[in-house]
Amino acid sequence: MVVYQEEVSFRTRGEGDVVDITGEVERVVERSGVRSGVAHIFAIGSTAAVSTIEYEPGLREDLSAALERIAPRDAEYKHHLRWGDYNGHSHVRATIIGPSLEVPVRSGKLVLGTWQQIVFIELDVRARSRRVVVTVMGE
Repeated sequence: MVVYQEEVSFRTRGEGDVVDITGEVERVVERSGVRSGVAHIFAIGSTAAVSTIEYEPGLREDLSAALERIAPRDAEYKHHLRWGDYNGHSHVRATIIGPSLEVPVRSGKLVLGTWQQIVFIELDVRARSRRVVVTVMGE
């Protein structure tokens, strides 16, 4: 059993930025030498999420619109009242989507659908330096 781990770092443009990290995760899997197993991708931070999506402009806009309906920016959040940073909706959205994802590894490659990319979703109200931990486990 091999356990291999790396961090991937990048900058985001702020709220709503959806960053395709598929290539970076693929390179980590390749360096791990794992042929059969799983890649675990974890976003460090409480206002960020990781998921899969068909990475195209219309769907990225649809995701942003859906999140606005689920956890609107202008709703009253107790977090705003306590900290005054006006990102309560960011925390709620990140909790709903989740900070991590597991993708199977077969023959040394990620098992993803044709139009399925791994994405980091920036939910905070400002641009950020972000880190994602990729852990690859298997044989």
